[in-house]
Amino acid sequence: MVLGGVSQTIKLAHFRLAYSRQMFVIAYPRETQEMVLDAHVKAFAFFDGVPHQMIYDNLKTVVQTVFSGKSRRFNGRFMTLANHYLFDPVACTPASGWEKGQVENQAGNIREWLFTPTPRFADFTGLNPWLAQRCSELASRRHPQRAETIADAMQDEKLALNPVSMPFDSYVEQLLRASSTCLITIDRNRYSVPAAWAGKIISVRLSAERVQVVAEGLENASHARVFGRDQVFCDPWHYLPILEIKPGGQL
Repeated sequence: MVLGGVSQTIKLAHFRLAYSRQMFVIAYPRETQEMVLDAHVKAFAFFDGVPHQMIYDNLKTVVQTVFSGKSRRFNGRFMTLANHYLFDPVACTPASGWEKGQVENQAGNIREWLFTPTPRFADFTGLNPWLAQRCSELASRRHPQRAETIADAMQDEKLALNPVSMPFDSYVEQLLRASSTCLITIDRNRYSVPAAWAGKIISVRLSAERVQVVAEGLENASHARVFGRDQVFCDPWHYLPILEIKPGGQL
């Protein structure tokens, strides 16, 4: 994939409704849990509904522990998402690709339909709307088992989907200690926090697109998330209390 003129590897989340064969594809820079959660939110908004059951491969961001047979322990944050949207997650048996045949076949089709020739975009904010548009356009194809288009079958299937309620807040939370220079480090990038929290432990909520700092129940800082390395993002307002101190004054 070419983004910003640079060839790079991206991660794709792809969904497919079993009855209509309507698909949804969205791209991310990585396959982290917050991005998997965000992909579900975007997919349900695209479908304008939520299936009663979702079938998954045993990806680590969804399945915490694989037991014998069909028994699984799902990740806690993922189960919060499932409970929010009221769907039942089901995990495939390891090395049994036929159990998720529609999505397994779709992976090859995506390369042909969406990435041949290789598309070029400035960033993900340009790529993902285009992918959603292509998924809608491809729905004009005839359904493989019915005498109608995928889009027509989708209209029937919507009647069986659960309605989308409030969107799920797709972040994961972790505790980090801010440095003496009011910075926290995430994926080798540094973001500023208010000076009052220098040297203290704070809660950081990571979503696919933002870094939010929460302390004492309030959001204290918010930055657009980046995925390069060794970059520093500072909000001058975070350092204002330090700048206001007179030379020789006491903290």
